[in-house]
Amino acid sequence: MGERMNDDLVAVPAGRVTLSDRRTQRSWEAEVASFRMGAVPVTQARYAEVTGERPSTARGDRLPVEGVSWWDAVRFCNALSVREGLTPVYDVRPGDGQAGWDTSADGYRLPTEAEWEHACRAGGTSPRYGPLDEIAWYRGNADDRIHPVGGKRPNAWGLHDMLGNTWDWCWDLYDAEVYGTYRVLRGGGWSDEHWSCRASVRRRSHPTFRIDDVGFRVARSVPAGVDAGPA
Repeated sequence: MGERMNDDLVAVPAGRVTLSDRRTQRSWEAEVASFRMGAVPVTQARYAEVTGERPSTARGDRLPVEGVSWWDAVRFCNALSVREGLTPVYDVRPGDGQAGWDTSADGYRLPTEAEWEHACRAGGTSPRYGPLDEIAWYRGNADDRIHPVGGKRPNAWGLHDMLGNTWDWCWDLYDAEVYGTYRVLRGGGWSDEHWSCRASVRRRSHPTFRIDDVGFRVARSVPAGVDAGPA
């Protein structure tokens, strides 16, 4: 089980993950350094506390924040970093469609998609970390609505809602040559069929896109030579 951190982050150990894309029939391996990830998606209460905004369609403090763009998520990470006295990770330049990542910064950020998939699988190789009805809100059980975070069984490392409820924005470009600035979404949402709620499924969207089944969770890098904690 991952260690719950004081800031509600879970320690994710280093590892290696194989990613794949059904559209291109391509697969590739990635090394993942140890890092820390939010045990649950960012909630509406947390988002409002940091930004003063409540953009979501459905309202509830413990519901995941949704209706947020990739840019909104990046700005939230920087604002939370400043709030907690940490160095912001991102140099945000939305005018030219770019955001720089200071890898030496100790603040909050979005996970990479390799980190996300590694964390979702939690050391396993199956498409899901348990029976879908026990671990995720999706079209088959969500009653056509979003649900409070943490209501389903977590994976082996203590991460809830990695599948279902809301898609998570990731840092990565989806395919710059074909889709330009489109960013990666992972995890599936409350309105998706069961086949979209798998660890390997990749979706893409423009970084300004906002919809009621897309949210995000935060991550933090671990300084070189420091272990993220037990898993």
